[in-house]
Amino acid sequence: MIGYTTIGVKDIEAAKTFYTKLLGADVQVDIGRLAMIGNSTDEPMIAVCQPYDEQDPHPGNGVMVAFRGGSQAGAAALYNKAIELGATCDGEPGSRIEGVFYGAYVKDPDGNKLCFFDFS
Repeated sequence: MIGYTTIGVKDIEAAKTFYTKLLGADVQVDIGRLAMIGNSTDEPMIAVCQPYDEQDPHPGNGVMVAFRGGSQAGAAALYNKAIELGATCDGEPGSRIEGVFYGAYVKDPDGNKLCFFDFS
């Protein structure tokens, strides 16, 4: 099972604010250039970090982090909250596979692609 997923960011403080507010979670581990955000270190987390090689971070093509919405309404609510926090739309909320998968897609302020989803 996934323990955490790491994404590169330019501004660690802005990223911590974006993800703690978006997910209603807390910083569980903070070592300066990397912070792990979640509800507990015993549950999956998202880690935001300034790259170790000190080069600019860049999202990978085809790389995406998906967060369960809990319902279609929950996925749409996360999408809307992300937009309010400065994310950009990369696919409005809606059914992707009718009766099976509902998804909403954004890119965070650093360009990392996120999905908020529900299996219908």
